[in-house]
Amino acid sequence: MHRLIRSAGLLVALAFGVGVVAAEETVRIALDWTPNTNHTGIVVAGALGLFAEEGLKVEIIEPGPTVAIQLVAAGRAEFGITSQEYVTVARSQGLEIVSVAALYPHNTSGFASPADRGILSAADLAGARYAGWGSDMEQAMIETVLEAAGVDSGAVSILNIGTLDFTSAVRLDLADFYWIYYGWQGVHAELEGIAFDYLPLAEQAEVLDYYTPVIVVNARSLVDRPEMVRAVLRALAGGYVDAALDPGGAGEMLLTYAPELDRQLVMASQQWLANESAQSIETWGLQEASVWIGFAEWALEHGVIEQAIDGESAYTNAFLPGADDE
Repeated sequence: MHRLIRSAGLLVALAFGVGVVAAEETVRIALDWTPNTNHTGIVVAGALGLFAEEGLKVEIIEPGPTVAIQLVAAGRAEFGITSQEYVTVARSQGLEIVSVAALYPHNTSGFASPADRGILSAADLAGARYAGWGSDMEQAMIETVLEAAGVDSGAVSILNIGTLDFTSAVRLDLADFYWIYYGWQGVHAELEGIAFDYLPLAEQAEVLDYYTPVIVVNARSLVDRPEMVRAVLRALAGGYVDAALDPGGAGEMLLTYAPELDRQLVMASQQWLANESAQSIETWGLQEASVWIGFAEWALEHGVIEQAIDGESAYTNAFLPGADDE
């Protein structure tokens, strides 16, 4: 993949005929992947002029050789989109990354299996083949789900298929189940006519109901540029809430920003995520200490991280809209 920078405010504003206000400060947001519906709120905030209202010009950095969390840690991006598990690993490695908002209140990922495998519960995973990208996190999650179901954790064989997408892997019949993010991969498989069963991770074990994705900053920004962090989160809250309330309009904005995306997938995915977001419109971005603390303890116990971290220090709600008024 190549590294690409696009201006959320400029590109979308021109397309929608919105005037571009001279920005006082440039802020870079690094995505965790190529543009998709997890990022729509950023685009909507630009299209509606919410960044401009805060005196900001936003540049969106798309994935390259360096992942979003590393760009933020190195000071090459002010904000990044990532997931709680990666924040936990990064902090255990000494990176001063802090999550400042959760995009959705619950984990939107889970295990998916072709319908003909008959995997309807965690107990059915016994003897099954799993295909993923070969991370310690996957191994630990599978063990946790199996243990909760009273199944021997060694009952699953694991195959590394890298970043091959779920739909292609199913058609190649590479395994019996896969870890997917339903809002994009699951919706895509549905549109492709693939019949599959789905076990949401959030329903398999409480500790796996963690935040994904999250918005992160370098801890130094919270001290050196607190008003900038608040301004960006005000704009992003407006963008993500608007996307949840008007998924069709938000989908159109994303397609204008990234016309290479499949229209049908974007629209269907945007609606699915709007349903997830509906649970937290009034409290957008809010994170709970128990989720961070529990996941950090779980990660250490299962060997995902080697150094313990303070879960409460890994996140903050203090910069969310309204927090400074309390």
